[in-house]
Amino acid sequence: MQFMKTEIPEGYKNSPVGIIPEEWEVKRLEEIAEIKSGTTPLRSIEDYFFKGNIPWVKTTDLNNGLLYETEEKVTQKALDETSLRILPKGTVLVAMYGGFNQIGRTALLTLDATINQALSALLLNKTIADNLFILYWLNHNVGSWKRYAASSRKDPNITSRDVALFQTPIPPLNEQQKIAEILSVWDVAIEKQTLLIEKLELRKRALMQQLLTGKKRLKGFDGEWRKVCYSEIVKEINSKLKWNDEELYKLVSVRRRSGGLFERESLYGKEIQTKNLRPIITGDFLISKMQIVHGASGLVTEEFNDMKISGSYIILNSKNKNILDMCYFNLWSQMPHFYRQAFISSYGVHIEKMTFSLDTFLSFGMTLPPIKEQKAIIKVISVVDKEIHIAKEKLMQLKKQKKGLMQVLLIGKKRVITTTNTQTNENIRNQKSIRAV
Repeated sequence: MQFMKTEIPEGYKNSPVGIIPEEWEVKRLEEIAEIKSGTTPLRSIEDYFFKGNIPWVKTTDLNNGLLYETEEKVTQKALDETSLRILPKGTVLVAMYGGFNQIGRTALLTLDATINQALSALLLNKTIADNLFILYWLNHNVGSWKRYAASSRKDPNITSRDVALFQTPIPPLNEQQKIAEILSVWDVAIEKQTLLIEKLELRKRALMQQLLTGKKRLKGFDGEWRKVCYSEIVKEINSKLKWNDEELYKLVSVRRRSGGLFERESLYGKEIQTKNLRPIITGDFLISKMQIVHGASGLVTEEFNDMKISGSYIILNSKNKNILDMCYFNLWSQMPHFYRQAFISSYGVHIEKMTFSLDTFLSFGMTLPPIKEQKAIIKVISVVDKEIHIAKEKLMQLKKQKKGLMQVLLIGKKRVITTTNTQTNENIRNQKSIRAV
């Protein structure tokens, strides 16, 4: 069912949260929950934390899903001597502080725990609201918190009053539980797919560690590798661009942690103040002068051919393609040894303000296999990369499907068939594999 902005179908009504079924209600969180907060015990009192066994939740613990453990724990002494209180499992938590990247983050406690003052705890009336349903609603509307914070005050935080006044649709309880049950099925699939990707990436790292160091040789290769200086095998490319104010330039950046290239934006020449762009071609290798200490380097693949980079990047390429394949060099750049060399080649007083010295870097080197073995290693790793790519595509589809379901289920655009089994969601919460994403 599709709703037009001005269309209210039969059996539906307008509400503060949009068009919803007539029998649904809209309530403020303060109407369906007792809202509590916590505190941070004095860290100067060692006995409040040392050998603590009571979970203590902070904003950074929140995972937008079921919470099974906390980074820190407090002691019974802290509980006795401060305003901390134990919150029961099933409590929904919302982050109020921490800037736009943190406010609105959530979690549902699967264990009794305490919290700090940056969180609001929702002790829901179980006869009115299902905690998993409320968790999904809050996660689906996290953008609303950000609008609250941006428009109402200088600091990008929300208050306990904002939480109390936040509105949510309230379907009949069994319908809430059925909606949560359906969405949890997708959470299980997302969790399994995420774990599969982690295993594939771990397998790739282990394989690279063996193949790129020569600890494991591919069948048919037994020749010696030779130690080379980078200055022997790569050269800097100083390409120049003929500037045209009327031309649309596609600009490329490089992600940290060997995350590859991405198209940042497209601008006409007249819109660019610092006119120092350079063209890149397939096979070039880019190093960010300012971000290489964070692993910002990568190979230019076909999709980025003839795009442009700023002067904050260095372009390298092979001096002799019969000696070095740049795809192999790209694999090598993901190794810990390369990361250390890049860090040593950078100077500055702060990790975020260090600058890369190409001359220093070129004085380092690597142990290089013959070109045929390089290509064989590239082929093996590319098979694993393809598996990872397919797995990530499937994960994206699962997340997209879940998002689509949330859009239609949480406000009743699509209705669900309910049952009288009130134990369904309790069983869901007991499945440790579920994690809302």
